[in-house]
Amino acid sequence: MHDFFRALRMISVNQLSVHFTGEYIFDNISFIVNDRDRIGLVGKNGAGKTTLLKIFAGLMEPEKGSVSYPGGTTIGYLPQEMATESRKTVMDEALKAFDPVLNIGKNIRRYSEELMHVTDYASAGYQRLVEKLNTANEQFKIMGGETIEADVEKVLLGLGFESADFERPMSEFSGGWQMRVELAKLLLQKPSLLLLDEPTNHLDIESIQWLEDFLVSYRGAVLLVSHDRAFLDNVTQRTVEISLGKIFDYKACYSDYVMMRAERIESQMATFNNQQKQIEQIERFITRFRSKSTKARQVQSRVKYLEKMELVEVDETDTSTIRFLFPPAPPSGKVAVELEKVSKRYGEKLVLSDIDLAVLKGEKIAFVGRNGEGKSTLVKVILNQVEHDGKVKLGHNISVGYYAQNQTDLLDGEKTVFETIDDVAVGDIRVRIRAILGSFLFGGDTIDKKVKVLSGGEKSRLALAKMLLSPVNLLILDEPTNHLDMVSKDILKNALLRYDGSLILVSHDRDFLQGLTTKVYEFKNRKIKQYIGDIYTFLDARDLNTLKELERKTVAKAVEAKNVPASDNKINREKKKEQDRELRKIANKIEEAERKIGLLEAEIAELDAVLIDPDTYKEALKTPGIFSKYEELKKQLKTEMDLWEKWQGELERSKG
Repeated sequence: MHDFFRALRMISVNQLSVHFTGEYIFDNISFIVNDRDRIGLVGKNGAGKTTLLKIFAGLMEPEKGSVSYPGGTTIGYLPQEMATESRKTVMDEALKAFDPVLNIGKNIRRYSEELMHVTDYASAGYQRLVEKLNTANEQFKIMGGETIEADVEKVLLGLGFESADFERPMSEFSGGWQMRVELAKLLLQKPSLLLLDEPTNHLDIESIQWLEDFLVSYRGAVLLVSHDRAFLDNVTQRTVEISLGKIFDYKACYSDYVMMRAERIESQMATFNNQQKQIEQIERFITRFRSKSTKARQVQSRVKYLEKMELVEVDETDTSTIRFLFPPAPPSGKVAVELEKVSKRYGEKLVLSDIDLAVLKGEKIAFVGRNGEGKSTLVKVILNQVEHDGKVKLGHNISVGYYAQNQTDLLDGEKTVFETIDDVAVGDIRVRIRAILGSFLFGGDTIDKKVKVLSGGEKSRLALAKMLLSPVNLLILDEPTNHLDMVSKDILKNALLRYDGSLILVSHDRDFLQGLTTKVYEFKNRKIKQYIGDIYTFLDARDLNTLKELERKTVAKAVEAKNVPASDNKINREKKKEQDRELRKIANKIEEAERKIGLLEAEIAELDAVLIDPDTYKEALKTPGIFSKYEELKKQLKTEMDLWEKWQGELERSKG
């Protein structure tokens, strides 16, 4: 029964084709999404990732083909950007995820009030009311109505809100925080398929980590677009690449996909080259002996062999990349910017206290730390965009180029790509506008597109292109990699490595920061602390494995040092074998628990669908013991989940 149920849960993409301006984004693509899949959708900006998500969500129709859903499938879609105009509080807005359950709750209260006024307990009307109330109570319980507020609080806290934020109106929060509420609503609705388009762009690392954990244990399928390598590796177990209208499906996380893709192309090239050599040899034989009657049979045999040969093809790859370098930095003094005793308050809240900082000519530094610790605020202080206490002094002949977190929002959506650059270009640069745009992959008709129709990645590239128009000797970049694809991030990093001016970089992207900066400043408790070197020097100094440790709000309990004497001898082979055997046993137990969890979740989901649907609920009531079976399945699931956690802990301790 379980295998049959799971087979029904497949969503199939059937020969899908979409084209814009005469070129196919997808051309006859097909693949399957299974009910527990965690799929990372990858490809360059503009490859069609967002378009595919919109088709899944029913917001776009393909020119050809279809997406087939099993009955009862529900879809939750989080776009990259969306306008929210809610006047509700954060809690009330998040509670909208439970509107169907809350409506049942209203019915329960109405039925209860009506019963209070009934005096004839033997009447048919009284019995009908009791039956309606019982049915509503059961549905309310099945749909999680008893834990609604606790569930909402758990998700909101996980996504970075404080308890004090719950009763604040949505209008008080930035667009990024409002997007977190929209994400919370989707997660609380628990759709069969979650479609997430760059969900980490508006999150800090702590929230990203929480979301990773949530998605790993999510009961439905997840199809997501992200340019965060770590996030993809931690969540997905399958990667679907979109390239030049085709898709390539890998049963692997992102890092493994990169290696497998390279191996695939390398293998294809080797096979292709060997076949070409074989063809050349055969053709030489045919040409040499075509006119000799004694070789006629052999020549004819080889001709037929060539005609029947199935030619090896190498998958075409998209080699288009942005190409740019920052203009040479104008001459300047030895100090780019100097801060002395800088403090900043927002009302009663002290964000920065007595900050001293000097950025020297040509120096590249990184600002790291939890969101809300003042990194972006200090950037705005340096730019004189906010009032502050203390002194800020720019060095001699310093010119500043600034890329804000919301840089793409500052673009005029009604202007075209060309107009965006043309309006600010001066002097000799005006004749190079098309070349500049071309180096950022805006060519042909794309330069006449309005900014408002561009993807997030295209807007980011356009904003970067604007930065090239004026040479500067101090670059300040606040989360510049949001919306950029993997290749574009690498190219930006290489351009920054070759940039000869000073750089202040705010980022949580460890891969991007590696080897890029010479100093790291950690923001914590309204102060900053300096570490000499790049991000890995900082991580080693803090004894951290990832920047996620910076994002934890809860303070780790002090662990007493174990007075275990260090052994000078290596573990002997027998002991190592025994350890390996134990690890394999634990891994097998984890795998068995996961198998049972999958089966139980499938059976519970099947019963959920029956009990929640009013049409099938009445029939289900006729099945003896259906509710006790439902409760028993939940108990079994909890038992297996507890076992899974136990064995996971054992595995981590054994490895440690």
